[in-house]
Amino acid sequence: MKKWTRRAFIGTGILASGALVIGVAIRPGNRSSKVAGLIAEEGETVMNIWLKISPDNTVTAIIPHAEMGQGVHTTLAMMLADEMDADWSKVKFMEAPADKEYANYVVAKGFIAGNKTFPKFLEGTIDGVFLTAVKSMNFQITGGSASVRFTGQQGMRIAGAAAKAMLLQAASDTWKVPVEELKAEKSTISHPASNQTATFAELAQAAAKVKAPKQPRLKTPEEFTLMGTSQPRLDIAAKVTGAAKFGMDVILPNMKYATIKAAPVFGARVKTVDTSIPSDSEGILKVLNLENAVAVVADGFWQAKSAIGRLNIEFESTENDGKSQDDIFNGYQMAMDKALEEGSIEEHFRSGDVLNALSEAETIVEAEYQLPFLAHATMEPMNCTAWVHDGKCEIWCGSQNPLGAKAAVAELLDISPDQVTVHNQLLGGGFGRRSETDVIKQAVAIAKEVDYPVKLIWSREEDTQHDVYREATISRMKAGLDESGNPVAYSHQFLFKHHPPEAADLPYSVPNQLIQFTSPNSFVPWGNWRSVDHSVHGFLTESFIDELAFAAKKDPLAFRKSLTQDKPRFQKVLDLIQEKSDWNSPLPTNWGRGIAIAQSFGSIVAEVAEVEVNVEGKVKVHRVVCVADAGFAIHPDGFKAQMESGIIYGLAAAMSGEITIENGAVAQSNFHDYQVTRMSEAPKIETHIINSGNPPGGAGEPSTPVIAPAVTNAIFNATGARIRQLPISKTDLRVSIQQAT
Repeated sequence: MKKWTRRAFIGTGILASGALVIGVAIRPGNRSSKVAGLIAEEGETVMNIWLKISPDNTVTAIIPHAEMGQGVHTTLAMMLADEMDADWSKVKFMEAPADKEYANYVVAKGFIAGNKTFPKFLEGTIDGVFLTAVKSMNFQITGGSASVRFTGQQGMRIAGAAAKAMLLQAASDTWKVPVEELKAEKSTISHPASNQTATFAELAQAAAKVKAPKQPRLKTPEEFTLMGTSQPRLDIAAKVTGAAKFGMDVILPNMKYATIKAAPVFGARVKTVDTSIPSDSEGILKVLNLENAVAVVADGFWQAKSAIGRLNIEFESTENDGKSQDDIFNGYQMAMDKALEEGSIEEHFRSGDVLNALSEAETIVEAEYQLPFLAHATMEPMNCTAWVHDGKCEIWCGSQNPLGAKAAVAELLDISPDQVTVHNQLLGGGFGRRSETDVIKQAVAIAKEVDYPVKLIWSREEDTQHDVYREATISRMKAGLDESGNPVAYSHQFLFKHHPPEAADLPYSVPNQLIQFTSPNSFVPWGNWRSVDHSVHGFLTESFIDELAFAAKKDPLAFRKSLTQDKPRFQKVLDLIQEKSDWNSPLPTNWGRGIAIAQSFGSIVAEVAEVEVNVEGKVKVHRVVCVADAGFAIHPDGFKAQMESGIIYGLAAAMSGEITIENGAVAQSNFHDYQVTRMSEAPKIETHIINSGNPPGGAGEPSTPVIAPAVTNAIFNATGARIRQLPISKTDLRVSIQQAT
């Protein structure tokens, strides 16, 4: 969707595919005429590519993002409906199809340019450049906490405001009254002076003939009727009744089931396998060698899984067969040493003279941290249903990038993308994992060998052992404090820089900084994991700043406030969390309280964790207080739910999350040895939202980076044990708690 600011240009109406369309004119080309046939049913008026109006006065928001529990379909529909003054009870949504015209160029633009505006004469050209780029990249992504802050702000709100302006003008022309005298409310346009009223549906076709305004006026927060309220989510009823369809729910006529066994060591290939069907294997239809895996197709999933467990599969050996977790970390240490010695280490940020400042510092603090590989562990098993027929392919899946899935299938089958149809379903958890296409391509590779639809389901073991993982890493940090305990130098060397690029930035005022990184080779596949690099640097930065506070003999919260005096948003978040967490109140014996704060994806989140460490060294997180400057929370309940979700997800990683490599392969296999947070382990979570007046920030990811350091800082407060290696379960806290007692 084009970034419609006051400089945006909205094109003229045209007729396409029997549906009345008002286009959004951007360079290159008018896209609305290209999508009318994809989204419009008979009698519906497509106002722009993001909304249509039905004869019964229903407004349907076309949402270009997947629903994976975050409530984005509801929130984005609210943003559009509020600007349009639509009757919320008559608002529906549909997910945008996997089509290049729905490539998320506004998301790409937002990641690069944020909420910046451009000169009027450049706006169309810049939008056209981004649109062309994301089309070529098949970019229709849901992730990066971008849906509300980019698509919502720069797409949905503008689409609604523009449509309302056009409907008002149509009524003005029809009734011969000044447009200033008209009122839009609850999907109707009225002229109180003459007592005339018409529904949106009654005016839609006339509105299509009106020249669109160049600068549709957006509401101010005081005018919002939906934004800022917690409307019932549009997807909940179907999920409660079971009518909602996830990828696992897909059932097609004559559909069969498949599962796989991949090479244990990443990159290995199948050496030998007997693909003939054993005579005693009832219901087994086909055995396929997929080169890096073996697949079995059967009448049912359990039949396929049982059969593949009995197959004698030999995989080729690789240079990584004998590698262990220790080998990997030893290699990382050597790579860091080599990069420093050779001067090949890359620079992330530099200010002042760190070496000189360190040499003159009163106190030096040094620490090294180590983080493990992490899996995504989505609740819905990875799956995809594929049907290759008549020179075409249809897939049913839950994808965070449907357009990317479509392109991957077309390339695999060597057919045009137009011959691929993606039926995107609800996602039972994504966290970045479902932006990948590996499972989809496997399903298609199997389906092209048979003449019926095939649903590929990965076992939990395959999912755990063949994920794309958050990178394991090491970090070396060093700082100098002056006589007053103020940091004067900060040095940080870390491994692997992915995105967002600002994740490694230090949010605190330290005059001399040197932040560097290097990226050694790794045979373990990397993938986007919830909050990506922020999940790493949130722990590193907030753990080390706590160490500096202790070395300076200062309260950790007050220390953070003293170093963010030039950041009023940080100050307000810290003030509120100090109040809401009862920061200075006493705690029971063996309890501790820890704080962490970070800015990510446009939101600032602080968390205070209260933990208990018992005499056996077991950690129980009793309470987490979360304060978030959301800019503006469009759906407060939804925002709070995402804060809670990110905390629970990050807590699992902090407490016990660890993927280890043994003999070149992942050692863990299921939830018994890669554990997630159980209900009995979940702390009480209290979330407080600050609407600071800034643009809306992200919700799905910003609470994850700070929960680990909040908990480990609380453990230090309780026991005096500083945890520099995750997960927490690797540290024996029994001695520490006895000493503290």
